[in-house]
Formats: sequence, C-alpha cells, structure tokens
Amino acid sequence: MNTNSGRPVLGGARRRAIAEPASALVRWSRLFEQGDFPTLCEPAVPGVSLPAWAEANSADIHQRLLDTGATLFRGFAVASAQDFNDCIDAVSGGALEYKFRASPRTQIHKDLNVYTSTDYPAQESIFPHNEHSYSPVFPLHLFLYCDLPSLTGGETPIGSTRTVLAGLRPDVREAFARRRIMYVRNYGEGFGLPWQTVFQTTDRAAVEAYCATVGIQPEWKADGGLRTRQVGAALMRHPKTGETVWFNHATFFHELTLPASAREQLRAEFAPEDLPQNTFYGDGTPIEPETVRHLQGLYLDAMVKFPWQKGDVLMVDNMLALHGRGPFTGPRRVMVAMAHACRGADLDAGEAA
Repeated sequence: MNTNSGRPVLGGARRRAIAEPASALVRWSRLFEQGDFPTLCEPAVPGVSLPAWAEANSADIHQRLLDTGATLFRGFAVASAQDFNDCIDAVSGGALEYKFRASPRTQIHKDLNVYTSTDYPAQESIFPHNEHSYSPVFPLHLFLYCDLPSLTGGETPIGSTRTVLAGLRPDVREAFARRRIMYVRNYGEGFGLPWQTVFQTTDRAAVEAYCATVGIQPEWKADGGLRTRQVGAALMRHPKTGETVWFNHATFFHELTLPASAREQLRAEFAPEDLPQNTFYGDGTPIEPETVRHLQGLYLDAMVKFPWQKGDVLMVDNMLALHGRGPFTGPRRVMVAMAHACRGADLDAGEAA
C-alpha cells in the first residue's frame, strides 16, 4: 500500500496538510436504534475522501470492525469500481483474486479484483453464509459496494456469528467440534459451476497441484467430471481477537438449504454424494435433518437488513458476520471484493472449542 499517494482528504488539501482531527471528519453511530450491528460511518463535513481518510485511520476502522463485525460507510463519494478498489487498498492492503469459486460472478475489470455480487436470478434469495468458509483459504475481510440500488428489495442481510454461536445447542456444538465437516462438491454436470471456472484453469495437473497444497482430495470421474472432498473445522479461532467463532459452510452447502423445488429435482437425479454440493460430518456420515433445521433457524434469526443507497460501502469481518441476499425487482448492481487471506488450518479451534 502506498502511504505517499497524496490523495486528498478534504477538497483539494492533501492529507499531511489537514489540521482537522480524524474525529472531526467523520461521524460514527449505529445504523439501527437497537443494537450496535452494523456500525455506521458518515462524513461529518463535505469532501471527505473515503480511501484517503481510511488509509490514515485504518487502525481505528479495524478495531471498530472487531467490536461489531460490520461497518457501513455511507455518504462518501464512492462513484466507481476504481473508487471501491481504492477503498480496499487503503484499509485492507488490496483485493484478492476470487479462487476456488462456488458462486457465478463476473469480474468488473480485468485489472481489478472486483466482481459482481452473485449472479443469481433476481427472484431468488441467497441463504446467509460466511464468504468462502468452505475453502481452506478464505478472506477475513469482505467488502460490498452499491453502484445501483434495485427498485424494490435486493437488500444484503447481515448477521452476527457471535449471535449464532450463543444460540447453538451444546450437543450440536460438541458434535461438530469433535466430528468436523466434510464438503463434497461435484462440478458441472448441468448444475453448479464447471471445474474450469471454479479453479480458473483448464489444466487438470494445475487443479491437482492446488488441491495438494490445501488438503483437498480430487477424484476425476470416468466421464471427465470432477468430485472433490475436504474435511474442515466447524469452529475456528479468530486471528485478531482469539475468540472461538462458528465459521463453516455446513448449512449453506447442505441439500436441505436448497429451495424445495431444486432439491427435489436434484434428488431425483443424483445420490447425496453426487449433488453439486453437500455436507456431511467429517467421517462422511449424514448430518441429521433436525440439526440442519436448528442451524437454519439460528442463521435467519440473526439477520438484520437495510435498503442499499448508491455509494454505500459495507465492510464485513467475514468470520464475525454472515451475509445473504434478498429478491429484488429492477436493475441492481452491487459489487464485491475480498481481502486479507487466511488459512483455515492455522485457525482450527479443534475439539477444544
């Protein structure tokens, strides 16, 4: 990150010439009257550049993010994908390439690791989840930017994983801490993403090499398709706070979280281990439907939502906050980027959780 960029904080004045204290440039508050999730940050005076101010005050931003799990920056002049990318450079050191994909997304510009939010049909909801929590390498920070709000709906609900963990039944927590989670994915075959898109290569050897570095077991099928299996933790240790967090894709990838019509269609065609994606306990045995329903209820109960405004930037601690998407009408353009890569193997809370 270039700390000598000279980007203006106020109007034409450069950062080193600003006499105003940081507290005079922005206003911190709560978005909702009840609760402190998410934190709201707005400019207190005209002309505050979010990238420049954020670069100069990143320590405060990060501490507030750890306190609540999510911060909404509203009212700043963020007008393009480049502006959005500049914000990520300033506060998190740069956006990551979207690797080991699970959702269809379009890269906004070939030189920016900024993508459209999941390209699912407007009438569909996306269940709450932590971004890439199925992956051996995942982003600690997630950023979303509203370039164009929809006519109706289209919110990005968010929820605290601290709330989910507090509501988790002790027997469920113990079972997942001890037995862990197996993720099984089948690529292409008429559903889901093809392996060439997921791994961003057409070279089988490159896929195998990547899998070997992160503990994924690839299996090439006779028809040329690919199945992968991996076992991961359900509970992890946050790298900044040290707290145990509920961080996994057990619920989101489970077949019971699919819309009923899609689930029945897939079940009629595929065995459980042949579905585009599914989850099991780490030893390969099924997760009880009642347990999945318990988790689904905790996720949905934890969520809050707000209507997007043009120029909004939402910064999320990906281990402390869930996100989803509501159905919408009209055009909608929300961009997403990820930052600060973490390896799950380094943060496994294990049975001690």
